[in-house]
Amino acid sequence: MSKKKNGTSRKKSFWSSDPKKTKEEESKAKHWAREWLDALLWAAIAAIILRTFFFGAYRIPTPSMEKTLLTGDFLIVSKLAYGPRTPMTLSVPFTEMYLPGVNVPWFRIPGYTEIERNDIIVFNYPIDVAPISMKTNYIKRAVGMPGDRLSLDDKVLYVNGEEAKHFDTMMLHYRVQVRERIRLSPSKVREAGGRIVQSGNGVHIVNMTSDIANTVENWAEVVSVQPFVLPENFDEFSRRPFNFSRGFTNHDNMKPFSVPRAGEEITLTNENWHIYQDVLQRYERNSVQKNGNQFIINGEETNQYTIQKDYYFVMGDNRDDSEDSRYWGFVPDDHIVGKASLIYFSWDGERWLPRFNRIFDMIH
Repeated sequence: MSKKKNGTSRKKSFWSSDPKKTKEEESKAKHWAREWLDALLWAAIAAIILRTFFFGAYRIPTPSMEKTLLTGDFLIVSKLAYGPRTPMTLSVPFTEMYLPGVNVPWFRIPGYTEIERNDIIVFNYPIDVAPISMKTNYIKRAVGMPGDRLSLDDKVLYVNGEEAKHFDTMMLHYRVQVRERIRLSPSKVREAGGRIVQSGNGVHIVNMTSDIANTVENWAEVVSVQPFVLPENFDEFSRRPFNFSRGFTNHDNMKPFSVPRAGEEITLTNENWHIYQDVLQRYERNSVQKNGNQFIINGEETNQYTIQKDYYFVMGDNRDDSEDSRYWGFVPDDHIVGKASLIYFSWDGERWLPRFNRIFDMIH
């Protein structure tokens, strides 16, 4: 009798549970889940605020800024520097998805500094067809400020009549002539920090800095090293689909022009229309028709126009391997994202190794 009774007791204990204890466990699980959800929600909100108003993280995908910035550099870009923009679209955070056709009223919060000449800036690619903040991010050096007078003469940039500042990290194409029946070693050039772009008949076009060019000039097999300049009659731009460059010949020689400035009154002509076409139509949303030499702006016959925004002229430090303002024109001030500040990581894709010597380098 006692064995049966004990067995029955054990069986009942096995299948039954304490309702009070079960409710406590469920309550703890719900509380734990709610705490995690709250933490994730607040972390997401904090990340959105930081990314929108304080800084952004960007990766350099192309060599257009070498040797200042290398392909594989990861950057911190300060949005506080020039002032962050409030949201411009209704979009899904951390994605490129947005609600088409909906433009949100926005403004720029004042920053702690102004853009200065030769700052390295991140901006939205102006001629992309998308809401401003959804356009592709580009990074270049701001070489021309609003109101500056610029020109290019045999590769040399002039700003307001004076030769622009030269940076040691700036890359150019050089014409390297070698001795007869001597071959310039690509690996030797690469080890020195340059890259052979083209070769033929004892002449090599090498992309390198001025310091590397001085080194190469002293090699025994080299006869001479000179900057490789496109002839003034070499027509490069007519084959490209950009409005701005249509009135120039090539990116090494550009006749003087002015960078548009807010409040400036300009007189439109057939000769300067290629400079201002995107400014008036694309960025400042005017309807413009032409009747011979006469312009019709928003239905009014007038060749006078007052610029509404400030604009910037940008160039890559890898001057002959950069599609920049020389091709597609000016960057409007509302397209400015921020100032490149710090390299927080760098990855060498050829060697599959981090570049430890670049980590936490400040950007100048």
